[in-house]
Amino acid sequence: MKLVSVVLLLLAPLLTSCQQLVLPLDCSDIYNNDNSRPSGVYTIYPIGATSAVQVYCDMESEGGRWTVFQRRMDGTVNFYRGWDQYKTGFGIAAGEYWLGLESLYHLTERRRYELLVDMEDFEGNKAFARYSSFSIDSESSGYTLNVSGFINGGAGNSLRNDNGQKFSTFDNDQDTWEGNCARSSLGAFWYNKCHYANPNGVYRWGFDNTLSNVGVSWYHWKGRSYSLKTISMKIRPVL
Repeated sequence: MKLVSVVLLLLAPLLTSCQQLVLPLDCSDIYNNDNSRPSGVYTIYPIGATSAVQVYCDMESEGGRWTVFQRRMDGTVNFYRGWDQYKTGFGIAAGEYWLGLESLYHLTERRRYELLVDMEDFEGNKAFARYSSFSIDSESSGYTLNVSGFINGGAGNSLRNDNGQKFSTFDNDQDTWEGNCARSSLGAFWYNKCHYANPNGVYRWGFDNTLSNVGVSWYHWKGRSYSLKTISMKIRPVL
C-alpha cells in the first residue's frame, strides 16, 4: 500500500502538467514554447481540440513566428475553386495551400494579428508588403477583410483597395464590380473592382500579356501581366 502511495505521489506532478497542456493556437505559440524550432509543417488548433490543422510555420522572416495561410510556389495546386473549399481550406502545408477562411476568422477573432506578404519573381528578386493590422469577419459578414498599417518592403501596397471588401469566389460573387471578378481573374480573393492583387490566380511563368489579369500578380511590384514565382501570406500576433 505504501508503494502505491509513493508511485501516485511521484506521478501527481506529471498528471497535473498533462491536464494543463495548452494546444497551440498558431505558430507563435509553437515558437514561444521552443524558439529553436525551424521553419516547417506543424499542427495548430484554431478552434480548439477538435480543429487540428497542418500549416507551414515561417520561423525566420522578420523575426519569425508567422502562420502561413496562403502559399504559391510551383503551380501544383489548382486555386480556381468554389466557396466551400475556400471556407474549409485545400492543398498541403508542405507545398501549396490555402488554410481556410473559417480557421482564419477564428484565429483573428481571438488575437490581434499583423500580416506579411512575401513574394519572389522568376529572376530571383524578392520583395514584401507588411500590414500592422489584419483580421477577417465571420462568414455571415462575407469574411470581410480588415487590413491597415502598410509598411513597404519594396512590393508596394496592392491591398490598398481591398480593405472592407468581402471575399469572392466564382460561385459567390461579393465584389463591387457589376461583373464577377473571381471569374474574370480566374481566382478568389477580397476583390473590389477587381484587383491590384491576385495571389490566388492561375500559376504562370513571369511576364505574359496574352491573357490579362489572371496570373498570380501583385500590381504595385510587377504589374498585372507578370505572374510571380512565389507568394505567401502569413500572420502573427501583435506583441
